[in-house]
Amino acid sequence: MMEYKGYIGKVEIDEEVGILYGEVINVRDVITFEGESVEEIQKAFQESVDDYLAFCAERNESPEKPFSGKFVLRLPAELHRQAYIQAKLSDKSLNGWVTDVLESVLKK
Repeated sequence: MMEYKGYIGKVEIDEEVGILYGEVINVRDVITFEGESVEEIQKAFQESVDDYLAFCAERNESPEKPFSGKFVLRLPAELHRQAYIQAKLSDKSLNGWVTDVLESVLKK
């Protein structure tokens, strides 16, 4: 994983062709890059992000932000009810409780 200007790149190896290739994974827009070495892939990643930002600027469009902080989740009604009850028992909002649970799991 690589990060540049808030954009996260995921890199994979194509052993048949002998290249590294990747994509930005934290936006819906398609931003890809490739290289033959770690140095090349890092440079290509940064150039692809910069090109994306320049392209958006040329079109007078706002680039897609990596994350808005909003997280829409659909789950079974019973699970929703159980989470809501746990949040209330913890004197938290459902949003606060879910945030705490996710933080505790993701920090492991």
